[in-house]
Amino acid sequence: MANENSCSILEKSVGWCEGKTVVPGIKRRVYYTHKANITKWPTLPKDALGRPTSSVYEGSFELAEGKCFHYVDLIINKSGITSEAQGEVPSQTQLNKFVGVHPGTEEEASMLSAYFNNSDVVLLPQQPNGKFRVIGSEMSETLATVAQDSGQGPTGTASTTVNAEATDLLPAPFYEGEIVTEDGVINPQGSGSGN
Repeated sequence: MANENSCSILEKSVGWCEGKTVVPGIKRRVYYTHKANITKWPTLPKDALGRPTSSVYEGSFELAEGKCFHYVDLIINKSGITSEAQGEVPSQTQLNKFVGVHPGTEEEASMLSAYFNNSDVVLLPQQPNGKFRVIGSEMSETLATVAQDSGQGPTGTASTTVNAEATDLLPAPFYEGEIVTEDGVINPQGSGSGN
């Protein structure tokens, strides 16, 4: 009988079919909300030792009445997600990072700094295959900052960049729950939709 607390219960093969294309990057829209708007978090299944047994959240983010996820449109070839291990044994975790580059530096883009600076947020970027990921967790604050660049000359790019990083147990967990937005509800499981 296998020991329920054994590390081996997390061991699984991870295959890849040669020739299968893995499209990099993220889609052109990221959704965000302040953690204070969240009344109930989805959950990651865990074993008796508190280790995640799945990389996919179960359930949906439940938000306070009148609250929703808003969006920022992005330049997709300049935006993305990264994750790296941090800390030392036995306290290693993942540091998940998001970089989202919005085209332009006008008034609405400039106001992003008033929201993101000094705010504890959750972001939901979407992969090209339609799957959403989560940047932000209950276990730690999200550090979000905004930078602007007017660009130089006729070939430069005027942009507003949102950077966010958060500690989590896994690289940007997957999210299949509903996303309540100002434009309606997105159901990733039902449609794989999003921009």
